[in-house]
Amino acid sequence: MTDEISKRAHLPREQQRSISAGAGMGVNVFKPIMQFQVSMLRMLADSIERLAGKYEKGFEESTNTVEEQLRKSVSP
Repeated sequence: MTDEISKRAHLPREQQRSISAGAGMGVNVFKPIMQFQVSMLRMLADSIERLAGKYEKGFEESTNTVEEQLRKSVSP
């Protein structure tokens, strides 16, 4: 009877160990995938920042050109 009770107590522990071992392996497999996705997001963010910088530079140049044309047209 005592052997039967101890076997029942060990069964959940063994299941818990196997589940946690499986989860640990899953995390180890998932980690490189997450690192790859993070690097891709960083590249995307960098590209967006460069595009925004080019847009801003072009906008400033356009504004300066328009201001110069206005000055020339207003002054005789």
